[in-house]
Amino acid sequence: MARTRKRRMMNQINVVPYIDVTLVLLVIFMVTAPMTNPGVVDLPSVGQSLKQTAAPLVITVRKSGDAEIQGQVLPRDQLLFEVKTQLESAPRAVVVAADEKTEYGKVVEVMDLLKQAKVEKVGLLFQPAP
Repeated sequence: MARTRKRRMMNQINVVPYIDVTLVLLVIFMVTAPMTNPGVVDLPSVGQSLKQTAAPLVITVRKSGDAEIQGQVLPRDQLLFEVKTQLESAPRAVVVAADEKTEYGKVVEVMDLLKQAKVEKVGLLFQPAP
């Protein structure tokens, strides 16, 4: 009778092949990285496009929700009409200014009216921190 020898189970993983593959990949990346050409991005220049021909139309939203143009407090329907007439006479950008205590929803309502009037350039006016 032949004696059979019991095989012992290995309880450790041989990681040497994984380290070899990792080092080969590292060398490949180190050699090929300087050969790749980085993409060139042509960024737009803003020096000339920021010049405006006319001052923007400023719409001020008060804390109560009333909107005013050039010192005149106007209801919403008259505000829409006034914006349309002023932009037809002189096309320009529109700026919405509001007190910091004004509710955000009231400012959004004015901006929605401007969208209804098909105003393309609308900005928000703020005072930078000192």
